[in-house]
Amino acid sequence: MKSVGIATFLWAAIGLAQTQAPPANPAPPAPDTVIAEYGDGKKLTYGEIEKFLNVLAPQQKQNALRNRKQLVEQYVLMLKLSEMAEKDKLGETSPYKEAIEYYTRNMLTQAEVQKIAQSFPVRTEEQQAYYDQHKGQYEQVTVKLIYISFSGSPGTGADGKKRLSEEEAKAKAEQLVKEAKAGADFVKLVKENSEDATTKAKDGDLMMSRSDNLPESIRSVALALKPGEISDPVRQPTGFYVFRGEAVTTKPFAEVRDQIFNDLQNIKLKEWFETTTKSLNIQFKNDQFFSGASGTTPSAAPTLGAPPHTN
Repeated sequence: MKSVGIATFLWAAIGLAQTQAPPANPAPPAPDTVIAEYGDGKKLTYGEIEKFLNVLAPQQKQNALRNRKQLVEQYVLMLKLSEMAEKDKLGETSPYKEAIEYYTRNMLTQAEVQKIAQSFPVRTEEQQAYYDQHKGQYEQVTVKLIYISFSGSPGTGADGKKRLSEEEAKAKAEQLVKEAKAGADFVKLVKENSEDATTKAKDGDLMMSRSDNLPESIRSVALALKPGEISDPVRQPTGFYVFRGEAVTTKPFAEVRDQIFNDLQNIKLKEWFETTTKSLNIQFKNDQFFSGASGTTPSAAPTLGAPPHTN
């Protein structure tokens, strides 16, 4: 859990993200290596930049390293602007004072939550028991599939290939279902008709699990197929799928052990939050405020991680 704080807004405002590919990562220099000088001879070391990069989210850090000279320019600019703000005592005036207090509390809150989560012991026998009780979560279904696409502009494309309308694609998929159910070689149907290159190269094979992020229309059909059973065409935004069930297996405990460890820690953290929240013994006193009748009532309750407005 890393909090970027106010620096995030600087990078967003100046537009740090680049489009070119990042350079190869050389071995990092020693922390005390001077990488730039600015102002009246002030030195910027690699250690300073490294500390700053380590509080950025992974994608922000990757974007920053795409153009390292721009990174240094923007970091030094941030130092300059923050020094000017301190001279102007902006940190002592509203709404900046409250914003700084908020970010400090929010960062400390996240650090404490992370510490608490990591403090919960998760024994191997707990992981094994959870696995035994929730084996359905770790089922893997292997299917073969045929994908037939359709286009909003049917006809012959610039590549010379025919693009089917939705009605044509559905009719073709339904015909393939009939052929498959009549005993046609499904792998042959895949090779001759499927437009999904990845699965086509594997004779149509695809493995899915119940924890995968799947459209519900596919989940409800593909994961319910018995071996050898063929589905009706399943419509998706750009085409139709035809599935044939192959096998149902369960991921071994060793493969999901780390996932179960995290799940159990999250369960324990949720229980801790519920217990701790109850222990606060909060008593709500002003019915007008909580009913939303007050003219000063905020339109939406703030949540952890959401910055206060500063404009």
